[in-house]
Amino acid sequence: MTIRVLIADDQAMVRAGFVMILSAEDDIEVVAEAADGLQAVELAERHRPDVVLMDIRMPGLDGLEALRHLPRAGTVSAPKVVIATTFDDDEYVHRALHDGASGFLIKDSGPALLVEAIRAAASGEALVSPSITVRLLRGLNRAVPTRRTVHSALSARELDLVRLVARGLTNAEIATELSIAVGTVKTHLGNVQTKLSARNRVEIAAWAWGTGLVDRQ
Repeated sequence: MTIRVLIADDQAMVRAGFVMILSAEDDIEVVAEAADGLQAVELAERHRPDVVLMDIRMPGLDGLEALRHLPRAGTVSAPKVVIATTFDDDEYVHRALHDGASGFLIKDSGPALLVEAIRAAASGEALVSPSITVRLLRGLNRAVPTRRTVHSALSARELDLVRLVARGLTNAEIATELSIAVGTVKTHLGNVQTKLSARNRVEIAAWAWGTGLVDRQ
């Protein structure tokens, strides 16, 4: 299945770079480019992409406001949104997470991580750039269960997996770390999402940092 992607960034050079990286992949097609948030919303309605790769700071309607105007998760043709930004401001990331973003990348994360984030979003998962996972998600103030609830709700293996998700590891990296199959990782993730009522792995990571399950050092 081809993943249809809309790129929204006010810098033409950045858009060109993203297009070059993504178009080189056999399973990804860039269907449109937007120079601001308003155009991103309009093009998303017209082209129905699977994933929107969105910058935050854009003229007119910024990426965070555009995210709020896109079709909501659960509705027909609602795209997944991956935020790719040079700005790792805590407030920005918290707002994007709250409004349903499926992933966060710093623009200098590299081509491989960009492609993996797009694929993860399209498959209903999420990828958080490790460089912002530790610093930003650990600071989230969320209404979360107590540690006693944490340990009673999740198995030991699930807790191990959640810690790795919170560190920003991909499914393949988690599988290697825990010496299990990637399919088993996905099964565990599904169970964890159900137990925590989390929409995606981003919320799992936020939950882990918020409960203190992950070492804050």
